[in-house]
Amino acid sequence: MKYKINYSKKGSEEVIDKLCSYIEKWKIRKQRSARSVASSRTVTRRPQNINRVDSVTRRQTVYSSPRVAQSRNKTSNTAPRTVRKNAEKQVKKICVSTVLAHIGISVLSFLLGLVILIVVAVNLLIYGPSESARDRFVLTVTETSAAGFLATWFMDDDIVNSIIENNAVVDGGGETDPTLIQLPGNENESNGGDSDEEVDMNSVQLINIEGKTYKGKLLIVRNPKRVYIGTPAAYGSDREGVTTIDMVRNDNALYGVNGGGFYDTGKGNGGIPTGRENSDGIVISKGKLMYGNKNSQYEVIGINKQGILVLGKMTAQEALDRGIVEALNFGPFLVMNGKACEVGGFTEAGLNPRTAIGQRADGAMLILTIDGRQPSSMGATYEDLIEIMMNYGAVNAANLDGGSSTYMAQNSETENNPQIITQCASLYGPRKMATSILVSRVDQINTQYEQNN
Repeated sequence: MKYKINYSKKGSEEVIDKLCSYIEKWKIRKQRSARSVASSRTVTRRPQNINRVDSVTRRQTVYSSPRVAQSRNKTSNTAPRTVRKNAEKQVKKICVSTVLAHIGISVLSFLLGLVILIVVAVNLLIYGPSESARDRFVLTVTETSAAGFLATWFMDDDIVNSIIENNAVVDGGGETDPTLIQLPGNENESNGGDSDEEVDMNSVQLINIEGKTYKGKLLIVRNPKRVYIGTPAAYGSDREGVTTIDMVRNDNALYGVNGGGFYDTGKGNGGIPTGRENSDGIVISKGKLMYGNKNSQYEVIGINKQGILVLGKMTAQEALDRGIVEALNFGPFLVMNGKACEVGGFTEAGLNPRTAIGQRADGAMLILTIDGRQPSSMGATYEDLIEIMMNYGAVNAANLDGGSSTYMAQNSETENNPQIITQCASLYGPRKMATSILVSRVDQINTQYEQNN
């Protein structure tokens, strides 16, 4: 746009001053826009282009007014630093995102490969040529609360149930005969038995047990009255159980292993006692019924007031009437009246961590734990438990809750500081239990035996 200026007109000097100021402002705006464009181009390029932007900035400041040029010189010194920092930040962000992307892809690839490997292995076991391998796999995973779905995912429920039934332990029914147990000091003890002087009733022996697929520990408690059932303070859906090692600590007991089952929908908190497969539970402690229905029948594993292990199916009231002062329910029974229970099928159940309790003819209690799901100990079958119990003279024996609940805790002879001495298969540590089998110290034998004798 052209302006025609009449210098003779009044006020022409003011117009010239205004035009000059407009021109000066227009130059400043143009330089700012050029500098912003140069800065954006420099950020997208490599850092070495900063010198080029700096030279352009210097050329632009030549045409500025002295005041503007002075401000440009100050800005030109800080602009390259800002641009360089921005560029370095973007490079770092790109590097970090690239590394994280590579890690994520590697993890996903590993998980995908692991899933494919598991699926292929399970299909080979289930649909492969060996039916015994298939049955062993089904029995192993169905005895766990976490991996039981692997069997039903790939097979019909009817087939899975058929495999379990065909490989179950058959106890033959009936109950144990208490007269087969001859405690030291009994009047009807056979002449071949040990005399009171020859028997150390305070002895407790810990033995390492080892087989083809398992390792474990066997505890032989000479005085059966030292064995009792540990419990939490109370039961219910709003209550929680107590870990076996904490039961040992709370009672200042000498040894402890896990006992019966508890309602478990995943992790489980031990608040509700159960039998096998979450059947109704019973707990008798110190001669009192702590949990269960007096008229309901249970698979009872109990100890009577003489210290004799009693196995059989009975109601809670029948158990109390027969003088049972300590009881829980689980199974299956392994040895009954000196005879090994029959294991159906050919697979001898699955390989898992296991716990069992038995009693010899002289009254000594046998408490067994078998490690499992470990590289050095895959676990034991029911047949393995029966063999161990029979080898160590068990007249009666029963299986207790196993799997992730299995471990043995040992306390110090002089201090109350229990430690786990076997391998706990649980991924998140000792589980909260509804019941445990405890061994008292010599001076802490439960008083219910003396009161009921």
